[in-house]
Amino acid sequence: MKYAIITGASRGLGEGIAKCLIQEQLSVISVSRTENEELKKLAVDTGTFYQHYSCNLSLEKEVQEVFWEIAHKIFKRNPVDVYLFNNAGVIEPIHTVGNLDPTPIIRNIQVNLIAPMIITNIFLSKFRQTATKVYVVNVTSGAATRPIEGWSVYCSSKAGLNMFTETAALEQVSGGSDHKIIAFSPGVMDTEMQGTIRSSSKDEFKDLDQFKEYKEQNKLLSADIVAGALVELVLRGNAESGKVYHIRDLIG
Repeated sequence: MKYAIITGASRGLGEGIAKCLIQEQLSVISVSRTENEELKKLAVDTGTFYQHYSCNLSLEKEVQEVFWEIAHKIFKRNPVDVYLFNNAGVIEPIHTVGNLDPTPIIRNIQVNLIAPMIITNIFLSKFRQTATKVYVVNVTSGAATRPIEGWSVYCSSKAGLNMFTETAALEQVSGGSDHKIIAFSPGVMDTEMQGTIRSSSKDEFKDLDQFKEYKEQNKLLSADIVAGALVELVLRGNAESGKVYHIRDLIG
């Protein structure tokens, strides 16, 4: 049996990934603060295993408890493959350094970087020296590789996620493991995160007008299209461990 665990599966890219994998007949475990009822219905209609876990990814203790439980339950079923999609992310705080509130800084780093590190560590530890192959996909951003005014925290957390991905992949190769870890940059999608960006001010985010134009000129990618390209890469594309993939490389 093959399992997929998706954080942030209640909406956006996470929802799209979950839909694709349910249709592929993989057993899907969604993790988010709220459950997406459409995913549950799709799983029933297709006769696919589906389970939801509620988790606040900004709380370290809760992340550890929930994901150790998930890993243990899957481990007992001796799966062939486990696909872990660290998809959940937050853009806030959007503001220039010197005007930032410490609380959203901490939440951003917890959700975007610390949670994926903890979750990946749990699964690689649990499935060490087993026949199960673990595939980790860390959803990153183009902001990881260039500075964007107003996004210092987001840029930093995603840059850290890229380096974690590359380093963890290198360690798996050195240790003779078959587990794969990649990062995926989905581009500019039509999601609630984009709505959050557009609701900021020019004082907080210098490039605000450009992101409003993306919406007005219909330049935002569909989350379902991006999810389909990612799932195709992961399931059938022979992805190279340690590589950061970009949506433009997959759909042109």
